[in-house]
This record gives sequence, structure tokens and C-alpha cells, in this order.
Amino acid sequence: MPDVSVRPALPQDADRIGMIHAATMRQATEAGLHGSLPPGVAAAFHQDHFVRLWRQAITAPPTPLHRVLTALEGNTVVGFAALAPPEPLPGAPDEVARAAEVIALEVEVARRGHGSRLLAAAADVARAQHASALLAWCVRGDDARARFLSGAGFAPLGARRAFDVGGAELVQVAWWATLS
Repeated sequence: MPDVSVRPALPQDADRIGMIHAATMRQATEAGLHGSLPPGVAAAFHQDHFVRLWRQAITAPPTPLHRVLTALEGNTVVGFAALAPPEPLPGAPDEVARAAEVIALEVEVARRGHGSRLLAAAADVARAQHASALLAWCVRGDDARARFLSGAGFAPLGARRAFDVGGAELVQVAWWATLS
């Protein structure tokens, strides 16, 4: 295997990040909707849309607490993670209010350690920002993501949110882990 590493994202990484995110988000949505997308929804996963969003996030983050990291295999971007301040969650433990939210953690090929390296780097960034926990959302039905989060020490928080996806309900469950 070539050298592997994690570094802050650069503007030129947006094309690969957008491609990876379009594919992984579609897979997670299909898992959450039990394998099929409602008519007309597939167009929402066009890579160009994701490339534009990630280029903006990298070049002009909304706050200094927003960060995008990339996983590299050699010189090729093979995954990414993004951190942001969390949205308020009523009834959540106090640590969640001081958490950093992992708004994305996606890898092109699973089971090569890239996700774990990205999560470790995200935790380091969060600690440097004085966060006391990490928060992540997982699509209900995305069993691989739930196993990854559980294996990394995350636990379900008890919060959920739902989205209308072409007339079907997609549910995300909040997971969290304290940073020590």
C-alpha cells in the first residue's frame, strides 16, 4: 500500500471530495430507504453539486471551527472528514453542547484504515478547539456506518432527525463519543 496520511483539505481536493461524497451519500440514502431511491431523487446526487459545495467549504468556511480534512493514499484523495459546531440538541448531555460535529466522514474504499485515521485527526482538531465530545449522524439502515461508529467508541445519543426524500422518510440517528 502506498503511503497513507491525513491533512487539511486544499481547494484542488474539491473534485475528489465531491465525487466521493456524491457516491457515499447516495449509498447511505439507498440504505436508509431500503435499497431504492424515489423517482427523481437520483439527480440530487450529481457530483458537480457536491464539488461546488466542498470547494466553498474549503476556501471560505463559515467559521474558524469549520474544518475539512482529507485522507491520502500516496497523492490521491481517498476520503475526507468535515467538522463544524453542532446544532443545539434539546435534552442532550452538557458535553454535546461543547462537541464538534463530524458533519461528514466518507472514504472511497472501506476497511483500509482511512476512516479511522480521519476520525483520529478530527478528534485532534476538536480537542484543539476545546471540544469535549464528537457528534455524528448516521442514517438508520446504514449498518456499516453504525458498526464503524460503535467500533470507534461512539454510542447512540437518543436523538433522531428525519428528512423527506422524494416523499419517503429518511431517518438519521445521533451518535456521540466523549474526548478524553
